[in-house]
Amino acid sequence: MTIVDIETQGLTDEVFATLFTEAHTAHSFTEQPVSDETAEAIYELLKMAPTEMNTQPLRVTWVRSHEARESLAEVMNEGNKAKTLEAPLTAILSMDTNWHHHLGTLAPWAEERMGHFEENPLVRETMARNNSFIQVGYFIMAARALGLSAGPMSGFNHEALDARFHGDSGQHALVVVNLGYPHEGSFRPRSGRLSTETATRTL
Repeated sequence: MTIVDIETQGLTDEVFATLFTEAHTAHSFTEQPVSDETAEAIYELLKMAPTEMNTQPLRVTWVRSHEARESLAEVMNEGNKAKTLEAPLTAILSMDTNWHHHLGTLAPWAEERMGHFEENPLVRETMARNNSFIQVGYFIMAARALGLSAGPMSGFNHEALDARFHGDSGQHALVVVNLGYPHEGSFRPRSGRLSTETATRTL
């Protein structure tokens, strides 16, 4: 049985292959640039992710210039430095702990709760982290849907990165993602996956 044997709203095996079954984490890329228009399209797709109260706390910093890339590479773990310097485009994906400032736009029905969130930073941070990671998944899927490969990494000095790129904005980096068009040999062999029986249960 293939996925399209199930009711899939007309999506094909090719679509599922692009987004899921044949997609790999890329470790090197060609020199083909990733355009500003493509980067903008990634955001236009990921912002449709479902988030609690429509908070949308994920923030994206596109790292493109040589100077910014050098600064970012300095705070990456050793094994991630070279690939970050070589990628055509890199995104710093961060959670905004001040997401509640946008409630009037994103959740006007909850704007009256802004004072509650202002007084409870731990609640704000927990919501920001949980919902940002939902959006991180959508970011990667959006990149794949637009023909790119993504290389997500959490191996970096989080405090140093925030100090260089976020200052006192209330944003905190979660994942750094290299983006581009992969070399033919840029993928490692597919690693194992847990079976349905191992990873799921029905109650």
